[in-house]
Amino acid sequence: MNIVFVLNDPPYGSERSYNGLRLAVTLAKQVSNCSITVFLMADAVSCAKKGQKTPEGYYNIERMLKRFTLGTHRILLCGRCMDARGLAEADLVEGAQRSTMDELAQVTVAADKVFVF
Repeated sequence: MNIVFVLNDPPYGSERSYNGLRLAVTLAKQVSNCSITVFLMADAVSCAKKGQKTPEGYYNIERMLKRFTLGTHRILLCGRCMDARGLAEADLVEGAQRSTMDELAQVTVAADKVFVF
């Protein structure tokens, strides 16, 4: 099963990206034969910025993404959204990749399920 998550909100200040990632991580654990792609666009590209520092006991999106990319799942980022926010590939957590709307269209067509947060 191919699943795509499209996240739009920033990593903090709203919990939409956090909740989308929680569901993606849970599905990755519970469904053994699935391939999950998380596509970050708009302010959600900041979710993949390395070096995030959050208060003790507060969720950390960077750590969530790092654990997620240890498997066969993918984290893709809208390249134009990265450029608009001054985010370079060198700023990204390991495993996250710059991408395009063309690639988002391809993974969406190939997906069995698409979730948008």
